[in-house]
Amino acid sequence: MTAPIIARRLVYHLGGYDFTMPVDAAYRRFVREMRRFEGTWSTRAMASPPAIDPDEAAWNIVATGPNWRVETRYRFVRWDDVIQAGGRRPMWRRIPLGLLAFADFAAAGALLGYLRTNWRYAVFFLYPYTLFAGIVVAAGFAGLFVAQASGAAAIGVAAGLVVFLILLRWPGRRLLLAELFDDWIFARDYVRHGDPVLEQRLDRMAQELCAAARAGETDEILVIGHSLGAVLAIDLLDRALRADPELGCTGARVAFLSVGSSVLKIGLHRGARRFHAAVARVASAPGIFWAEYQALTDVMNFYKTEPVAAMGLRVEKHPVVRIVRISHMLDQAAYRRIRRNLFRVHCQFVSGNDRRAPYDFYMLLCGPLSVEQQVRLPDGAASAIGGDGALHVPSALEAPVRESSPRAARS
Repeated sequence: MTAPIIARRLVYHLGGYDFTMPVDAAYRRFVREMRRFEGTWSTRAMASPPAIDPDEAAWNIVATGPNWRVETRYRFVRWDDVIQAGGRRPMWRRIPLGLLAFADFAAAGALLGYLRTNWRYAVFFLYPYTLFAGIVVAAGFAGLFVAQASGAAAIGVAAGLVVFLILLRWPGRRLLLAELFDDWIFARDYVRHGDPVLEQRLDRMAQELCAAARAGETDEILVIGHSLGAVLAIDLLDRALRADPELGCTGARVAFLSVGSSVLKIGLHRGARRFHAAVARVASAPGIFWAEYQALTDVMNFYKTEPVAAMGLRVEKHPVVRIVRISHMLDQAAYRRIRRNLFRVHCQFVSGNDRRAPYDFYMLLCGPLSVEQQVRLPDGAASAIGGDGALHVPSALEAPVRESSPRAARS
C-alpha cells in the first residue's frame, strides 16, 4: 500500500467522444461541478484560468480542508478537433462509413463479445443502426404507397427519397444518429489505422508524462480516462511505458483510472491487436496502479466485467474493479431528473456529487488521499474525511483494504 497523503498531484484527463462540449465549455463545467464538491466534502477549492493550446486545456486547482492542502495541475487532453472534423462529414459519406463500421465490428466478433459480456452495451451498439434501418423501412413504405397511389414508380422513388431525407433530419438529428455513426466510424478507424493527429498528440503527451514522473516534483500522477477516453488513456500510458519501462517505479507514483469506460468497445474487436498489446503492457506495468469504476445504470460501460480478462489477455496483474451506484452519488430529486438521460448518467463519472460516495471524481483529482488508497478503502475518501472536511489519518491507515472483483462487488 502506498503512503496515503498527497500534497501535489498531476492529472491527465482524457474524455470520451463528446460532440457537445467545446474545450472552453469544459472548463466552465468543471468549475461549476467543483462547487458541488466543496459543499459535499466541506472543503474549499479554487481553479486558475485555463491555458488552452492545441494539445490540451490546463489549469491549477488548490483544494483545502481543515488539516490538508492539495495542489493539482489538471491537464485536459484535447481531441475535440478530431471529433469536430468527423462531424463535418456530409451524410452521403457518413452513412456508408457508418454501415462499414457496423459490418466490421460485427464480423470481428465485437458484437458477440458485447452480447456475451454486457447485453446493454450490445443494445447501445445496435441502437443507431436499428434507428437507421427504421428510417429506411419507413421511407420505403412511403415510396411504395405513393407509387401505388400515383401509378408511377418514378414518383414513388422520389417520394421515398424525400421522406428518407426528412427522417434523417428529424427524428434522426434529434436522436443523434449522425453523431453516433461518427462515434463508430472513429472506433473503426482507431482499430484499423489510428488518427494521425491523435498519434502525434499522444506521443508528445507521453514524453511530457515521463519527464514529469522522473522530475519528482509531484507526489502522484493520475491518468483518468472516461468512456472512449479510457482507450486513449491506455494508448497514452503505453507510449509512456515504451519510452520508460520503469514509469512509476521511481519518482512520482502513477495511477490509472478507467471510469464508465469503453475499453472493451475496442478490446473485443479481434483486429485490435495493437490495442491488446497496449492493454497487456499497462496492466503488467509494476509501477502503475489501475482501477476501473463501473455502474449498472450507465449503459455505456461494461458493468461487472474485468476488462483484461474479458479480452483473454494473459497478464500477472489485473485492474481492481469497483462497482458503484450513481443513485447514491446524487440527491434523490437530482437523480430522478437525470436517470432517463443516458448520456447525463454516463457523465456522472466526471461530475460533482451531492452525496459522499465511494466514487467521487473531484476527490480523486483534488483530495489528500492517494488514488490507490481511495480505491481500496471500503467507502473511498468517506472512510477518512470527516464531516468537517478534516482528514483522519489513523482511520485512513487502519481501515480494511477492499479488493473488488466483478463477481464479488455489490451492485
